[in-house]
Amino acid sequence: MKFLLSLSLSLSLILGFSQGYSLNDFYKSDIVLENKTDSIFNILNDTSRVGQMIVPAIGRLGKSRDHVLALAKKGWIGGILLLNGTFEEFSNDVQNYDSTMISEGHLPLIFSADAEPTLVNRKIVGSQKVPYTNTIHTIDSVEIIASIISEDLNKIGINQNYAPVIDASPNKVVSNRSFGLNMDTVISFSNIFINTTQKQNIIATAKHFPGHGYVKGDTHKELIFIDGEMKEVENYIPLIQSGVTSIMVAHLAIKNNKEYNTFGLPSTCSRNIVTDLLKDSLRFEGLIVTDALNMGGVANLENNGLKAAQAGCDQLLMPINEEKVLLDILELIEKDQTFRKEIYNSVKKIIRLKICLGKLI
Repeated sequence: MKFLLSLSLSLSLILGFSQGYSLNDFYKSDIVLENKTDSIFNILNDTSRVGQMIVPAIGRLGKSRDHVLALAKKGWIGGILLLNGTFEEFSNDVQNYDSTMISEGHLPLIFSADAEPTLVNRKIVGSQKVPYTNTIHTIDSVEIIASIISEDLNKIGINQNYAPVIDASPNKVVSNRSFGLNMDTVISFSNIFINTTQKQNIIATAKHFPGHGYVKGDTHKELIFIDGEMKEVENYIPLIQSGVTSIMVAHLAIKNNKEYNTFGLPSTCSRNIVTDLLKDSLRFEGLIVTDALNMGGVANLENNGLKAAQAGCDQLLMPINEEKVLLDILELIEKDQTFRKEIYNSVKKIIRLKICLGKLI
Protein backbone atom coordinates (compact mmCIF):
# COMPACT_ATOMS: atom_id res chain seq x y z
CA MET A 1 0.00 0.00 0.00
CA LYS A 2 2.81 2.40 0.93
CA PHE A 3 4.53 1.72 -2.40
CA LEU A 4 1.30 2.16 -4.36
CA LEU A 5 0.52 5.49 -2.72
CA SER A 6 4.04 6.78 -3.33
CA LEU A 7 3.92 5.57 -6.92
CA SER A 8 0.52 7.16 -7.52
CA LEU A 9 1.59 10.54 -6.19
CA SER A 10 4.76 10.40 -8.30
CA LEU A 11 2.68 9.63 -11.38
CA SER A 12 0.42 12.55 -10.52
CA LEU A 13 3.36 14.91 -10.78
CA ILE A 14 4.43 13.38 -14.10
CA LEU A 15 0.90 13.71 -15.47
CA GLY A 16 0.75 17.38 -14.63
CA PHE A 17 -1.11 17.17 -11.31
CA SER A 18 1.47 19.30 -9.50
CA GLN A 19 -0.76 22.36 -9.90
CA GLY A 20 -1.31 24.01 -6.53
CA TYR A 21 -4.88 24.23 -5.27
CA SER A 22 -6.60 26.06 -2.44
CA LEU A 23 -9.94 25.76 -0.73
CA ASN A 24 -11.23 28.33 -3.19
CA ASP A 25 -11.00 25.65 -5.90
CA PHE A 26 -13.20 23.09 -4.14
CA TYR A 27 -16.46 24.02 -5.88
CA LYS A 28 -14.88 24.91 -9.23
CA SER A 29 -15.23 22.71 -12.28
CA ASP A 30 -11.69 21.48 -12.89
CA ILE A 31 -10.98 18.33 -14.86
CA VAL A 32 -7.38 18.15 -13.62
CA LEU A 33 -8.52 18.30 -10.00
CA GLU A 34 -11.22 15.72 -10.71
CA ASN A 35 -8.69 13.38 -12.33
CA LYS A 36 -6.27 13.79 -9.45
CA THR A 37 -9.04 12.97 -6.98
CA ASP A 38 -9.93 9.85 -8.95
CA SER A 39 -6.31 8.75 -9.24
CA ILE A 40 -5.85 8.85 -5.46
CA PHE A 41 -9.22 7.23 -4.82
CA ASN A 42 -8.41 4.39 -7.21
CA ILE A 43 -5.29 3.24 -5.37
CA LEU A 44 -7.16 2.88 -2.07
CA ASN A 45 -8.95 -0.29 -1.04
CA ASP A 46 -12.50 -0.11 0.34
CA THR A 47 -11.33 -0.23 3.95
CA SER A 48 -9.09 2.80 3.46
CA ARG A 49 -11.84 4.54 1.53
CA VAL A 50 -14.47 4.14 4.23
CA GLY A 51 -11.86 5.08 6.82
CA GLN A 52 -11.73 8.55 5.26
CA MET A 53 -15.20 9.20 6.70
CA ILE A 54 -14.34 8.39 10.32
CA VAL A 55 -13.23 11.19 12.64
CA PRO A 56 -12.40 10.28 16.26
CA ALA A 57 -11.41 12.86 18.87
CA ILE A 58 -8.37 13.14 21.11
CA GLY A 59 -7.87 15.35 24.15
CA ARG A 60 -10.03 15.62 27.24
CA LEU A 61 -13.41 13.90 26.57
CA GLY A 62 -11.96 12.20 23.49
CA LYS A 63 -10.36 8.78 22.97
CA SER A 64 -6.87 8.03 24.21
CA ARG A 65 -4.03 9.02 21.92
CA ASP A 66 -2.85 5.40 21.79
CA HIS A 67 -6.28 4.21 20.69
CA VAL A 68 -6.43 6.74 17.86
CA LEU A 69 -2.82 6.02 16.90
CA ALA A 70 -3.73 2.36 16.44
CA LEU A 71 -6.58 3.38 14.13
CA ALA A 72 -4.24 5.68 12.21
CA LYS A 73 -1.68 2.93 11.63
CA LYS A 74 -4.41 0.79 10.06
CA GLY A 75 -5.68 3.64 7.89
CA TRP A 76 -9.11 3.46 9.49
CA ILE A 77 -9.58 7.21 9.95
CA GLY A 78 -9.63 10.26 7.72
CA GLY A 79 -9.48 12.99 10.31
CA ILE A 80 -9.07 13.77 14.00
CA LEU A 81 -10.93 16.28 16.16
CA LEU A 82 -8.53 18.01 18.56
CA LEU A 83 -11.07 18.38 21.33
CA ASN A 84 -9.60 19.81 24.53
CA GLY A 85 -5.89 20.43 25.05
CA THR A 86 -3.06 22.90 24.74
CA PHE A 87 -1.63 24.71 21.74
CA GLU A 88 1.63 22.80 22.12
CA GLU A 89 -0.01 19.39 22.61
CA PHE A 90 -2.12 19.76 19.50
CA SER A 91 0.80 21.04 17.40
CA ASN A 92 2.70 17.87 18.34
CA ASP A 93 -0.36 15.73 17.65
CA VAL A 94 -0.72 17.05 14.12
CA GLN A 95 2.90 16.24 13.33
CA ASN A 96 2.82 12.83 15.00
CA TYR A 97 -0.41 11.54 13.50
CA ASP A 98 0.20 12.85 10.00
CA SER A 99 3.73 11.41 9.95
CA THR A 100 2.31 8.08 11.13
CA MET A 101 -0.31 8.04 8.39
CA ILE A 102 2.21 8.87 5.69
CA SER A 103 4.85 6.43 6.95
CA GLU A 104 2.22 3.66 6.96
CA GLY A 105 1.21 4.49 3.38
CA HIS A 106 -2.10 6.17 4.17
CA LEU A 107 -3.50 9.56 3.25
CA PRO A 108 -2.81 12.47 5.62
CA LEU A 109 -5.59 13.61 7.92
CA ILE A 110 -7.96 16.54 8.18
CA PHE A 111 -7.54 17.99 11.69
CA SER A 112 -10.53 19.80 13.14
CA ALA A 113 -11.41 21.88 16.21
CA ASP A 114 -14.39 23.54 17.88
CA ALA A 115 -12.77 26.94 17.47
CA GLU A 116 -15.84 29.10 17.88
CA PRO A 117 -14.99 32.46 19.45
CA THR A 118 -16.82 31.43 22.63
CA LEU A 119 -15.12 28.04 22.92
CA VAL A 120 -11.68 28.35 21.35
CA ASN A 121 -9.76 29.58 24.41
CA ARG A 122 -11.16 26.69 26.46
CA LYS A 123 -10.78 24.07 23.73
CA ILE A 124 -7.25 25.17 22.78
CA VAL A 125 -5.46 26.44 25.89
CA GLY A 126 -2.80 28.94 24.90
CA SER A 127 -4.64 30.25 21.85
CA GLN A 128 -4.93 34.00 21.39
CA LYS A 129 -7.68 35.51 23.53
CA VAL A 130 -10.89 36.45 21.73
CA PRO A 131 -14.30 37.58 23.03
CA TYR A 132 -17.41 35.40 23.19
CA THR A 133 -19.45 35.25 20.00
CA ASN A 134 -22.47 37.02 21.50
CA THR A 135 -20.35 40.05 22.42
CA ILE A 136 -19.17 40.67 18.84
CA HIS A 137 -21.21 43.53 17.40
CA THR A 138 -19.51 44.75 14.21
CA ILE A 139 -18.54 43.20 10.90
CA ASP A 140 -14.98 44.49 11.28
CA SER A 141 -14.72 42.71 14.64
CA VAL A 142 -15.97 39.45 13.13
CA GLU A 143 -13.29 39.62 10.43
CA ILE A 144 -10.53 40.42 12.92
CA ILE A 145 -11.54 37.64 15.32
CA ALA A 146 -11.93 35.05 12.56
CA SER A 147 -8.45 36.02 11.32
CA ILE A 148 -6.94 35.65 14.80
CA ILE A 149 -8.52 32.21 15.26
CA SER A 150 -7.47 31.09 11.78
CA GLU A 151 -3.90 32.25 12.40
CA ASP A 152 -3.68 29.98 15.44
CA LEU A 153 -5.31 27.06 13.66
CA ASN A 154 -2.85 27.33 10.78
CA LYS A 155 0.08 27.42 13.20
CA ILE A 156 -1.14 24.21 14.82
CA GLY A 157 -2.03 22.56 11.51
CA ILE A 158 -5.81 22.45 12.00
CA ASN A 159 -7.65 22.38 8.66
CA GLN A 160 -11.32 22.45 9.67
CA ASN A 161 -13.13 24.72 12.11
CA TYR A 162 -16.52 23.60 13.41
CA ALA A 163 -17.71 27.20 13.39
CA PRO A 164 -19.66 29.41 13.12
CA VAL A 165 -22.82 28.65 15.07
CA ILE A 166 -25.67 30.14 13.06
CA ASP A 167 -28.44 29.14 15.44
CA ALA A 168 -30.52 31.90 16.99
CA SER A 169 -29.67 32.66 20.60
CA PRO A 170 -32.80 31.69 22.63
CA ASN A 171 -31.63 28.12 23.28
CA LYS A 172 -29.46 28.24 26.39
CA VAL A 173 -27.01 25.63 24.99
CA VAL A 174 -26.02 27.96 22.14
CA SER A 175 -26.92 31.35 23.63
CA ASN A 176 -23.44 32.84 24.09
CA ARG A 177 -22.15 30.91 21.07
CA SER A 178 -24.50 32.67 18.64
CA PHE A 179 -24.24 36.05 16.96
CA GLY A 180 -27.68 36.85 18.39
CA LEU A 181 -31.40 36.78 17.73
CA ASN A 182 -31.60 39.07 14.71
CA MET A 183 -31.18 36.60 11.89
CA ASP A 184 -30.04 39.18 9.34
CA THR A 185 -27.15 39.93 11.68
CA VAL A 186 -26.46 36.24 12.32
CA ILE A 187 -26.33 35.52 8.59
CA SER A 188 -24.16 38.53 7.65
CA PHE A 189 -21.73 37.96 10.54
CA SER A 190 -21.60 34.22 9.80
CA ASN A 191 -20.81 34.88 6.15
CA ILE A 192 -17.92 37.15 7.14
CA PHE A 193 -16.61 34.56 9.58
CA ILE A 194 -16.88 31.81 6.94
CA ASN A 195 -15.26 33.81 4.14
CA THR A 196 -12.42 35.02 6.36
CA THR A 197 -11.77 31.49 7.62
CA GLN A 198 -11.79 29.93 4.17
CA LYS A 199 -9.49 32.60 2.74
CA GLN A 200 -6.97 31.23 5.26
CA ASN A 201 -7.48 27.78 3.66
CA ILE A 202 -9.40 26.42 6.64
CA ILE A 203 -12.75 24.70 6.18
CA ALA A 204 -15.53 26.64 7.91
CA THR A 205 -18.55 24.71 9.21
CA ALA A 206 -22.01 26.20 9.64
CA LYS A 207 -23.92 24.53 12.47
CA HIS A 208 -26.25 23.10 13.78
CA PHE A 209 -28.49 22.15 10.84
CA PRO A 210 -31.49 22.28 10.59
CA GLY A 211 -31.46 24.77 13.50
CA HIS A 212 -30.94 24.48 17.25
CA GLY A 213 -31.99 27.98 18.28
CA TYR A 214 -35.70 27.60 19.00
CA VAL A 215 -35.78 24.16 20.63
CA LYS A 216 -35.83 23.48 24.36
CA GLY A 217 -33.26 21.02 25.62
CA ASP A 218 -29.72 19.83 25.06
CA THR A 219 -28.81 17.24 22.42
CA HIS A 220 -25.68 16.45 24.43
CA LYS A 221 -28.05 14.77 26.90
CA GLU A 222 -31.07 13.56 24.92
CA LEU A 223 -32.88 13.59 21.60
CA ILE A 224 -34.61 16.94 21.10
CA PHE A 225 -37.58 17.60 18.78
CA ILE A 226 -38.45 20.43 16.43
CA ASP A 227 -42.23 20.49 16.44
CA GLY A 228 -43.61 21.53 13.06
CA GLU A 229 -41.87 24.25 11.07
CA MET A 230 -38.07 24.33 10.91
CA LYS A 231 -37.65 28.07 11.37
CA GLU A 232 -33.89 28.27 10.80
CA VAL A 233 -33.38 26.24 7.62
CA GLU A 234 -33.66 29.32 5.42
CA ASN A 235 -30.66 30.85 7.21
CA TYR A 236 -28.41 28.30 5.49
CA ILE A 237 -29.41 29.32 1.97
CA PRO A 238 -27.25 32.49 1.72
CA LEU A 239 -24.33 30.68 3.37
CA ILE A 240 -24.54 27.85 0.83
CA GLN A 241 -24.79 30.37 -2.00
CA SER A 242 -21.70 32.14 -0.66
CA GLY A 243 -19.67 28.93 -0.67
CA VAL A 244 -19.52 27.54 2.87
CA THR A 245 -17.51 24.33 2.60
CA SER A 246 -19.00 22.30 5.45
CA ILE A 247 -22.27 21.98 7.39
CA MET A 248 -22.74 20.11 10.66
CA VAL A 249 -26.03 18.30 11.24
CA ALA A 250 -27.50 18.19 14.75
CA HIS A 251 -29.21 15.37 16.64
CA LEU A 252 -32.62 17.01 16.30
CA ALA A 253 -35.70 14.99 15.42
CA ILE A 254 -38.53 16.59 13.44
CA LYS A 255 -42.20 15.87 14.13
CA ASN A 256 -45.51 17.24 12.81
CA ASN A 257 -43.83 18.23 9.57
CA LYS A 258 -45.46 16.54 6.58
CA GLU A 259 -42.51 16.84 4.21
CA TYR A 260 -39.52 16.40 6.52
CA ASN A 261 -40.66 14.23 9.42
CA THR A 262 -37.76 12.16 10.74
CA PHE A 263 -39.98 9.49 12.35
CA GLY A 264 -38.17 9.61 15.66
CA LEU A 265 -34.67 9.62 14.21
CA PRO A 266 -32.20 12.45 14.82
CA SER A 267 -31.58 14.56 11.72
CA THR A 268 -28.06 13.13 11.50
CA CYS A 269 -29.58 9.74 10.72
CA SER A 270 -32.52 10.91 8.61
CA ARG A 271 -32.30 10.77 4.85
CA ASN A 272 -35.23 13.20 4.71
CA ILE A 273 -33.06 15.87 6.29
CA VAL A 274 -29.52 15.15 5.07
CA THR A 275 -30.21 14.12 1.48
CA ASP A 276 -33.72 15.30 0.57
CA LEU A 277 -33.51 18.67 2.31
CA LEU A 278 -29.85 19.67 2.61
CA LYS A 279 -28.45 18.09 -0.55
CA ASP A 280 -31.39 18.04 -2.94
CA SER A 281 -33.59 20.96 -1.92
CA LEU A 282 -30.91 23.38 -0.70
CA ARG A 283 -28.38 22.05 -3.26
CA PHE A 284 -25.50 21.83 -0.81
CA GLU A 285 -22.56 20.04 -2.44
CA GLY A 286 -20.00 20.48 0.33
CA LEU A 287 -18.92 18.33 3.24
CA ILE A 288 -21.64 17.17 5.64
CA VAL A 289 -20.41 16.26 9.12
CA THR A 290 -22.43 14.76 11.95
CA ASP A 291 -22.45 16.26 15.39
CA ALA A 292 -20.64 13.91 17.79
CA LEU A 293 -22.10 10.40 17.58
CA ASN A 294 -21.51 9.76 21.27
CA MET A 295 -23.92 12.50 22.37
CA GLY A 296 -27.08 11.64 24.27
CA GLY A 297 -29.29 12.61 21.35
CA VAL A 298 -28.00 9.73 19.23
CA ALA A 299 -25.79 7.42 21.34
CA ASN A 300 -28.59 4.97 22.15
CA LEU A 301 -29.56 4.54 18.50
CA GLU A 302 -28.23 1.20 17.29
CA ASN A 303 -25.80 1.40 14.35
CA ASN A 304 -25.96 5.20 14.40
CA GLY A 305 -22.77 5.59 12.36
CA LEU A 306 -24.10 3.40 9.58
CA LYS A 307 -27.45 5.19 9.68
CA ALA A 308 -25.73 8.57 9.41
CA ALA A 309 -23.82 7.36 6.36
CA GLN A 310 -27.05 6.03 4.85
CA ALA A 311 -28.67 9.40 5.49
CA GLY A 312 -25.95 11.03 3.39
CA CYS A 313 -23.38 12.33 5.91
CA ASP A 314 -19.76 12.42 4.74
CA GLN A 315 -17.84 12.70 8.01
CA LEU A 316 -18.84 10.59 11.02
CA LEU A 317 -17.66 12.48 14.08
CA MET A 318 -16.65 10.73 17.31
CA PRO A 319 -18.20 7.26 16.78
CA ILE A 320 -18.49 5.23 19.96
CA ASN A 321 -16.85 2.28 18.20
CA GLU A 322 -14.91 3.24 15.08
CA GLU A 323 -14.20 -0.33 14.01
CA LYS A 324 -17.87 -1.30 14.15
CA VAL A 325 -18.90 1.68 12.03
CA LEU A 326 -16.20 0.84 9.50
CA LEU A 327 -17.22 -2.82 9.28
CA ASP A 328 -20.95 -1.99 9.15
CA ILE A 329 -20.43 0.27 6.14
CA LEU A 330 -18.10 -2.20 4.43
CA GLU A 331 -20.64 -4.97 4.85
CA LEU A 332 -23.49 -2.93 3.39
CA ILE A 333 -21.60 -1.61 0.36
CA GLU A 334 -20.99 -5.24 -0.64
CA LYS A 335 -24.75 -5.80 -0.75
CA ASP A 336 -26.07 -2.43 -1.92
CA GLN A 337 -24.53 -0.92 -5.05
CA THR A 338 -26.46 2.34 -4.69
CA PHE A 339 -25.09 2.79 -1.19
CA ARG A 340 -21.61 1.90 -2.44
CA LYS A 341 -21.82 4.68 -5.01
CA GLU A 342 -22.95 7.18 -2.36
CA ILE A 343 -20.09 6.20 -0.04
CA TYR A 344 -17.61 6.52 -2.89
CA ASN A 345 -18.95 10.03 -3.62
CA SER A 346 -18.42 10.99 0.04
CA VAL A 347 -14.88 9.65 0.00
CA LYS A 348 -14.02 11.48 -3.22
CA LYS A 349 -15.35 14.69 -1.66
CA ILE A 350 -12.98 14.23 1.27
CA ILE A 351 -10.01 13.45 -0.98
CA ARG A 352 -10.79 16.51 -3.13
CA LEU A 353 -10.81 18.63 0.02
CA LYS A 354 -7.45 17.22 1.11
CA ILE A 355 -6.01 18.22 -2.25
CA CYS A 356 -7.46 21.73 -1.98
CA LEU A 357 -6.12 22.04 1.57
CA GLY A 358 -2.63 21.21 0.31
CA LYS A 359 -2.54 17.91 2.21
CA LEU A 360 -2.03 16.07 -1.08
CA ILE A 361 0.08 17.59 -3.84
